[in-house]
Amino acid sequence: MQTTDPPGRTAQRRDTRSNRQRILAAARQKLRDDPDASLDSIAQAAGLARRTFYGHFSNRRALIAELAQEAGQALQQAFAAARVPGSDPLEAMARTALAAWAVGDQYRMLISLGRHHLGEETIRATLAPAREEAIAAIRRGQHEGVFADHVPAPVLARALEALMLALAAENTASTWVDPTGEAAATAFLVAAGVAPQIASRRVRAVLHEHVVAVMRL
Repeated sequence: MQTTDPPGRTAQRRDTRSNRQRILAAARQKLRDDPDASLDSIAQAAGLARRTFYGHFSNRRALIAELAQEAGQALQQAFAAARVPGSDPLEAMARTALAAWAVGDQYRMLISLGRHHLGEETIRATLAPAREEAIAAIRRGQHEGVFADHVPAPVLARALEALMLALAAENTASTWVDPTGEAAATAFLVAAGVAPQIASRRVRAVLHEHVVAVMRL
């Protein structure tokens, strides 16, 4: 016999989900502005009592672990949405860079906080799908003579990742603003060994395509 939850329990579950989302949203904001923000300050920013907060996350590591998982999923989803079958290595990497930029704050938080609280191996596992995709694209570009091949693809991928994180940090700090990611994606391709003019042209083409697609909606 099929049973349904009473209205009170359904509302309670809905409130529980809502509170958790409020905590995560507040944590993203607070930790982006101050990596050392206390859990109490995050609870206050979420508008929740300490008891409610700790009912969801008993400690800082548990909160950051969920934020890291969330950021990793956001990055994978961004890469998947940016993937276009049949694109050449330059276009694929331009799309990858722009996709990473779109989730830059979460990505940067994942690396900086995750390494300290979760450990390098956990972060490697979280980023594995996204990193493997980037490495595959670089290998393909190196094989076709599009990207520099003076270092192996995995090493170049890590170097490009560090560059993107540094640019995201500067953008967040408002010392330099790149709202669309055009400059960052261009720098990304140049660091991979692409001539600046070619890199700029290909990034602009991808961005233009995106604008046209949005206008058609």
